[in-house]
Amino acid sequence: LARGIEVSLIETDVEMIRAAANFGFKVYYGDGTRLDVLRASGAETAEAILVCVEKAEVADRVVQLAQAEFPHAKLFVRAFDRGHVLRLISAGVDFQVRETFESAMRFGDQLLRALGFPDSVVAETMEDVRQRDAERLEMQVVGGLTAGRALMRGNMATPVPAPLR
Repeated sequence: LARGIEVSLIETDVEMIRAAANFGFKVYYGDGTRLDVLRASGAETAEAILVCVEKAEVADRVVQLAQAEFPHAKLFVRAFDRGHVLRLISAGVDFQVRETFESAMRFGDQLLRALGFPDSVVAETMEDVRQRDAERLEMQVVGGLTAGRALMRGNMATPVPAPLR
């Protein structure tokens, strides 16, 4: 909106529709997994379709429908979790972001600052976490969800199953 881009929303929650309308959004009432609703909202001429829904399976359905019917539009999708990210990458979306990752990064950044760590250490830590996360994601794209576990940091030793005696 700040750059004059026209934005249309599809929503079923009446309160959210009212709130969005107060901010100047063009809002369509309906289910974004329905082709007629997507067309009514302007998806046929949209340069990008943003999918920001609560349920991963709903997002996946919108992605499938948009790719089939509006292949010209870029797809930006908010992912539910890491497994959903992997499905979205496999589906070929243009951009995906895990729902809580960026807020967790910001939260961690502010926590380290509040605990007195120097700016340089905070920046280095955040870069390390992002780098490890990106490397792990690359491994998971090839090897599945459990790939790259060694790149995770935790504060507990990972239990190793032992045979019963």
